[in-house]
Amino acid sequence: MEKVKLQPEMVPKALIYCRVSSTRQKTEGGGLESQEHRCRQYASSKGYDVEAVFPDDASGGGDFMKRPGMVALLSFLDAQPGKNYVIIFDDLKRFARDTEFHIKLRREFQKRGARIECLNFKLDDETPEGKFIETIIAAQGELEREQNRRQVIQKMRARVEKGYWVFHAPVGYRYASDRIHGKLMVHDEPLASIVREALESYAMGRFRSQAEVKRFLEGKPDFPKDLPNGEVRLWKVTKMLKQPIYAGYIEVPNWNISLRKGHHEPLISFESYTRIQENLDAGARPAARKDINADFPLRGFVHCDDCGKPMTAAWSKGCRKHYAYYLCDTRGCESKRKSIPRAKIEDGFSEVLKRMQPSKSFFALAKRMFIDAWEMRLAEAHSAKQTLVKQLKDVEAQIEGVLDRLVEANSPSVVSAYEKRIERLERDKIILAERVENYIPPKGRLEEFIELSLQFLSRPWDIYENGSLAVKHTVLRLAFSEPLRYSRENGYRTTETTFPFKVLAGFNNQNDEMVLLERFELSASPLPRECSTPEL
Repeated sequence: MEKVKLQPEMVPKALIYCRVSSTRQKTEGGGLESQEHRCRQYASSKGYDVEAVFPDDASGGGDFMKRPGMVALLSFLDAQPGKNYVIIFDDLKRFARDTEFHIKLRREFQKRGARIECLNFKLDDETPEGKFIETIIAAQGELEREQNRRQVIQKMRARVEKGYWVFHAPVGYRYASDRIHGKLMVHDEPLASIVREALESYAMGRFRSQAEVKRFLEGKPDFPKDLPNGEVRLWKVTKMLKQPIYAGYIEVPNWNISLRKGHHEPLISFESYTRIQENLDAGARPAARKDINADFPLRGFVHCDDCGKPMTAAWSKGCRKHYAYYLCDTRGCESKRKSIPRAKIEDGFSEVLKRMQPSKSFFALAKRMFIDAWEMRLAEAHSAKQTLVKQLKDVEAQIEGVLDRLVEANSPSVVSAYEKRIERLERDKIILAERVENYIPPKGRLEEFIELSLQFLSRPWDIYENGSLAVKHTVLRLAFSEPLRYSRENGYRTTETTFPFKVLAGFNNQNDEMVLLERFELSASPLPRECSTPEL
């Protein structure tokens, strides 16, 4: 009997749907390519003409509407009304691993006039037994999915409880294989150094707002940006500031896993992390101002001499080009909206800062002052460490006492209060233990401390001139104890510098004559607090 050849318009049209639950499975044996290959072989054996393939590499849970490939498939059917397609897929589990969504998806295809065919299961829509078996297999798929999910969560939770982070590594870290710990987070340079600088600067007050941290990160080419215009979302900055991972600790509140020491190396101390949380809780998060940029580094730091308020700055459009001006915009001020050329403000400031650079002849004395102060503080540190050890033991005793009362408590409100008290004490314990461990500085820190301090004191103008906007603002805060005042008639008024510059200026004004002093009272940071000079 001669085989009848079907006309092209009579050949059944087919669509192939493939799915894996993760991008990692794309290249594995049950990946998308192998599924498509088997489905095409099946379509060829049935004489179907495959028009399109719709892949998915995400599970979407049980909800098929969360899978981009399935949504595209349904949209394709909606755009082809009147065509009865055959939907081919490899296994019933690829269709929907949830009984409820399996039934709903079947109805969606039926409404569109499409029927489904599975390579590993013969669907029988006509008999109650066939529908029952299909439902049982779909329920089995849902059971396996839930069991796998439970098993994965149990393993992840057990590892977190032992001090290992199991989720996506935060920026500044990456996962690496370790012979002892297995998969462990390690520093990811240069991102780790960028994140460390941002966190420490916010903790110590160099960055006074999250907006300043945001601008700092946006100025680093290596830091990953969220938006095409090179901006970092503010919520990402907030999340980074609140992340205890950077202090070497982990916690997962959703799993009731409290704060605990992690096995990864921290970027900052827990004390710095605590200071960051205090700064976050101190006030509302300010919005980033669009007009703060490198064009006007002295904006907000130079004050009007008439009213004492910070001066603003702006570009003014002239006939042929734009001109940069500083001005006071305070209501009622005599100098309101009276522009001062940017060059006049910034050239005058450069002269002020250049005059603060002392001569090199005084740095032997300054270095001797640093060494003497360091030795004094080192002796004090050994004594203070014993006090910290005693405080640590007191906190541990308080925790034991609260735990005893917690066991005897019956009221839910009392139990909750005791738990919060224990949590606060545990954090105090972490800070004290960290201080005890790091209170006495290691050898070699003296040279590092002296070099950094003298480098700043010897050339503040060079650092300001060649630094970024964040560095310029830091120099302003370290060099001047209060904002500068500028008069339109007389220029800069008398400046109030920080104490180290006052000391060096005092020596400089005495024409290299040394003055006998028994003691210098210095600021806490970045210089030592005290410096004894008996040899003078």
